[in-house]
Amino acid sequence: MVLFFFNASFAQKSKKQDYSPPLIDPISNCQLRYYYYPNLEAYYDTQKRIYYYKENSEWTTGEEIPEGYRGYSLFNKIYVFITDYDDDIITQFVDLHKKKYPYTKRGNMKMLTDITN
Repeated sequence: MVLFFFNASFAQKSKKQDYSPPLIDPISNCQLRYYYYPNLEAYYDTQKRIYYYKENSEWTTGEEIPEGYRGYSLFNKIYVFITDYDDDIITQFVDLHKKKYPYTKRGNMKMLTDITN
């Protein structure tokens, strides 16, 4: 019985923690919290581990993007880190990010360094 408790306590101590310190952008001093997927016009929150995407013209969240969402795949398309925002309401910047990181029909993205309205 003593052996059982020893093994159980050892197993608990050897569990690998799922933690890594947040990456910080040296210029903006923001955590690199969000990915933006230009082909989907969607975001991934690395802290909450959820996606933000539009469904029926409303922003929604999920642990995965629905299969066939907008006809694209996450795995063969590109994404960018959002380096200048790390608060909770990233979706308010979708129009800015659509301009800054436009997605072309040929499957690539042109990054713009200066946005003018």
